[in-house]
Amino acid sequence: MAGHQPLVYFFWLFIYSFPMPAQIHFIVNPHSAGGYTGRVWPEIKQSAEKLLGPIGFSLTERTWHAVELTRAALHAGAELIVSLGGDGTNNEVVNGFFADGKLVNPEAQFGVVCSGTGSDFIKTAQIPRAYAEALQILAEARAKPTDCGRMTLRDHQGRDVERYYINIASFGIGGHADNVVNNTTKALGGKVSFILGSVRATLSYTNQPVRLQVDDGPLLERTVFNVAVANGRFFGAGMQTAPQAILDDGLFDVVIVGDLTFLERLQFGGLIYSGRHLSMAKVEFLRGKKVVATSSERVLLDVDGEQPGLLPASFEVLPGKILMRRP
Repeated sequence: MAGHQPLVYFFWLFIYSFPMPAQIHFIVNPHSAGGYTGRVWPEIKQSAEKLLGPIGFSLTERTWHAVELTRAALHAGAELIVSLGGDGTNNEVVNGFFADGKLVNPEAQFGVVCSGTGSDFIKTAQIPRAYAEALQILAEARAKPTDCGRMTLRDHQGRDVERYYINIASFGIGGHADNVVNNTTKALGGKVSFILGSVRATLSYTNQPVRLQVDDGPLLERTVFNVAVANGRFFGAGMQTAPQAILDDGLFDVVIVGDLTFLERLQFGGLIYSGRHLSMAKVEFLRGKKVVATSSERVLLDVDGEQPGLLPASFEVLPGKILMRRP
């Protein structure tokens, strides 16, 4: 055996001369929260390494880049992907867990450290806003099977595409508000710009006709202010649109807000932040595993705070598909 020791030594020297892929990989959106994430990232990285050990990271440079970076990290052997940004970054990272309709690695886990403007998903997932506390959860919490949504939709080039989401998809005022907000100046900061854009959207939006079906239920024809197909509870910077939603019950909470008048919109706006809008006469609440929606008009979608396209769309819940580290 003694004669083989030099060979063993050189074998391990060869192995360790190449960097091993990090098992924990952060997908960082440095532009989120008006660029704050990029400025604070060195500090977060230092804290993460103290709690979690060696980490890998990638910085996003453009829309949908986080999808590519997540897939690349998973293919390289990452076992925990951490999204550092806002709800849009979370959405792209979740999409990166999938390729060709399947999970890249069914055992890989998803984590969130929030640094966004709206930051709605963390409210349902019970992830603290402070990054030090969120990192502590990554270090201590076990991964829990968490539902996500799979949807098909019509993109702006007229193509039918597939997307995934972990929080809320909606259509009606939600998609219209995204469109207005995205074309509103950010000179006053992200949150103020979002509020101003939302007010403009509410004043300019005209209720739209839709046809939708939940599971095998009846075909519903409604003129709607908005319809939410929700996995999480909150969207729109704190609006509690689906106050009873649970991340691991295998069901969507479907909230149909009907043909509201201007005064009813004002009432609705006063109630939705506390979740009391479900008591309004023109609000319907259903639960189901699948939703199909169409319209004769151009009805825009909102998916985790982004505006990827329009109806027709179908939504399917994928029970416990994502392993997420959360309390």
